[in-house]
Amino acid sequence: MLKRKKLLIGAAVAALGVSALLTGCGGKKADDASGDKDGKVKISMAWWGSQVRHDATVKVIEMYEKENPKVDIEYEFYDMDGYLTKLNTLAASKTVWDVFQMGGNFPAFIDSIEPLDQYIKDGLIDTSNISEGYLATTQQDGKQWGISNGVGAYGIAYDPAMFKKAGLDEPTPDWTWADFEEMCLKIHDKTGQFGFSNFDDFKTATMAITQTGGGNNFFSTETNSKTMGFKDPKLLVPYLEMRKNLVDAGAYPDPGAIKEIKDIEGDYLVTGEAAMTWVAANQLQALRTAAGREIKMMTLPKTKADVPGGGMMSSQMLSMAKNSKHKEEAAKFISYFETNIEANKILNGERGVPIDDKVREELTKTADENMQEVYNYIDLVGEFDKGEGNPIESPANAAIEDQYKLLLEQVLYDQTTPAKAAKDLYAFAKEQLGEK
Repeated sequence: MLKRKKLLIGAAVAALGVSALLTGCGGKKADDASGDKDGKVKISMAWWGSQVRHDATVKVIEMYEKENPKVDIEYEFYDMDGYLTKLNTLAASKTVWDVFQMGGNFPAFIDSIEPLDQYIKDGLIDTSNISEGYLATTQQDGKQWGISNGVGAYGIAYDPAMFKKAGLDEPTPDWTWADFEEMCLKIHDKTGQFGFSNFDDFKTATMAITQTGGGNNFFSTETNSKTMGFKDPKLLVPYLEMRKNLVDAGAYPDPGAIKEIKDIEGDYLVTGEAAMTWVAANQLQALRTAAGREIKMMTLPKTKADVPGGGMMSSQMLSMAKNSKHKEEAAKFISYFETNIEANKILNGERGVPIDDKVREELTKTADENMQEVYNYIDLVGEFDKGEGNPIESPANAAIEDQYKLLLEQVLYDQTTPAKAAKDLYAFAKEQLGEK
């Protein structure tokens, strides 16, 4: 029987940095696939992404169907904007695909998602080789809303030669923000260069809140990031003070110099003018290529050794629709997609580093040196990052981040103090969230 697939063409996936044109191979709408014909169970699946992602995902679907001949999987794929438009329409009519890809915005669609906890308990979804830290990246309110397609992590890229020139030991996984600040100052003092190039300041500041422990997060995990997750604005002060100290000492670029960084090639670590910079693990090779010299990577500094790191993130996840008529079969496919070694050889970590230990171990065997290092780095972060961080963005995230950047710049130019900026940001954030 010739399977018909819906033709879908979308705009570039700007939010994911993907520019490939998405195409399909026409026919039956996947949202009509809930009925069973020819003795087969029909389930539907949808995702967004590049042509590379599309081709690999279709191969896995076809492999699953070959191994499970009584299952017929209809699929759709979109660019990100088109996907969200379609998902909103389906959610309103309670006809969401049986299996569908979600990101950090999943709380907006939580009424359409079936929690996976019972399917995990029943063994339909195998999580026996997945650590709690990885599972926690797609949990909220004590429930498992999906299984991550892959994880990534932030870290600090650094130039070991510049550390040696400054007479410093290289950083280790137990380093603290106090260690970081001291290293930056010494590097500048000994070499005349910046200790650090450029942070993603808002992400770093929110992670620093998680690192204070006690269940603190910038946004509350208990309200799907609709309220603040900490009570004392003073928790924001140490990072703001450190940033100002480093800029005042010349160990960190001032805002004007930061604006000169237009791309990875212009990063001061790449140009040899800084010893360290912020990096996502999957960007390490691009950074090395641009620098043309040895660059290493270390975990983010922490407030102290025994607190969460806050650097782990899920790329996307597969979720199950609450309206699905074939939940058990959908659960089995999700398990296959995330944990089958042969399937993941085809997927090749394009969505992120696989969270299943056995899959990751197998992919490491054939990975190039750079990818092996990324896999090892994810393992390292996973050892001490147990999902305490909040992966969910607030609806007011953009406005709060813009205000944070404005207040940080005012701190750096002595137009306000770190303490007042922290207090003002907290008040602004509460106002944006509608808290009194």
